[in-house]
Amino acid sequence: MTERRRSHLQRSADHLKIGPSQMHWDGQKLSVHVQEISTPFFKPLIGEVTLEPKGFNTHAFPLAQKGQHYWRPIAPVAHVEANFHQPDLHWQGDGYFDMNWGSGPLEEAFVSWNWSRASLSHGTSVLYDAQPLEDERLAMALRFDSSGSFEQFPYPRSAALPRSSWHIQRGTASDDGTARLLTSFEDTPFYTRSLIASSLCGEPVVGVHESLSLKRFAHPLVKCMLPFRMPRR
Repeated sequence: MTERRRSHLQRSADHLKIGPSQMHWDGQKLSVHVQEISTPFFKPLIGEVTLEPKGFNTHAFPLAQKGQHYWRPIAPVAHVEANFHQPDLHWQGDGYFDMNWGSGPLEEAFVSWNWSRASLSHGTSVLYDAQPLEDERLAMALRFDSSGSFEQFPYPRSAALPRSSWHIQRGTASDDGTARLLTSFEDTPFYTRSLIASSLCGEPVVGVHESLSLKRFAHPLVKCMLPFRMPRR
C-alpha cells in the first residue's frame, strides 16, 4: 500500500483508482490491477488479482459502539487468482472479501482483536474475537454457505498460538482447543497475519489468521515507523 494525495484518487460505483493501481467490478468479478514499488527494497510490484464471488452477504455486524464500527464479509466464499509479472508469481484458490468501516479511529475503539477464516467442505467459517475499549468482549463464530447465507454457532474452545517476533499475543479457537501455527505472512510491531491449522465444525481446516494490537499501534514510536512500511507519495 502507498499513501497518496486526494488528487490521485478517482472512484465511482464500480471503479476505484489510487495512483497507478486500480480495481474494477464488472458485475461478476472484481479485478485488482497493482502497480507499486514495494518497501523496504524498492522493488516493483506489478500484477493482477481477480476475485469471483460465489454469493454475497448483505448483513453488517456491529463490532463496537464507540465510533460505530462495523464489519461486513461481502463475499465470504469466492474464487481468487493472482498473476504477477514482477515478481513472477501465479496461484489460484479459495478467496474471501470483506470490509470494515466506522466513524472514528480504530485505536480509540479497540484494544485488540483476533480474526480468522477457513474454508469448509461446504462454505467457510469466520471467527472474530474483538476486545473494545469500553464494551464487553465480542466473540463471533459464523458459518457461511456458497450463497452468502450464514448461521452463528457456539464459539469454540480457546486455542493458544505462539507470540509473534514482536511479542504480539495471538489466539484463536477450535473444536478441541488446539491450533498450530504453520507460517507467518506478515509480522509487524502491531499486526500479524498467519496460516494456521485447527479443527472447526467437525472438520480439520487450514485458515488465515490475523492479530491486531491497537494499543501497540497507538504508540508514538510505532506511528513514526509506519512510513517505512507504507510509503507516502
